[in-house]
Amino acid sequence: MNIESIGTWAGEVYQALEKSDTHILGLKELKKATKLKKDEIMAALGWLGREGKIVIAMNDEEIAVNLV
Repeated sequence: MNIESIGTWAGEVYQALEKSDTHILGLKELKKATKLKKDEIMAALGWLGREGKIVIAMNDEEIAVNLV
C-alpha cells in the first residue's frame, strides 16, 4: 500500500458514490461497486474525508458514506 494506490482507490470510491442515485452508499455497497477490499475502502474513505469530500455516518449499525 502506498500513497498512489490510496489515491487511486479514493477515486474509485468517489466515482461509485457519484454514480449512485442518492450519492449515499454503505460499506457493502461500496465493496460491490468498486471490487476493493475493506481495508482499501477504509484507506480511501480516510483520503476523501481528509479532503472534505464525504461525510461518514452510522446507519442501523452500518457505515453510510455520503458525498458532500
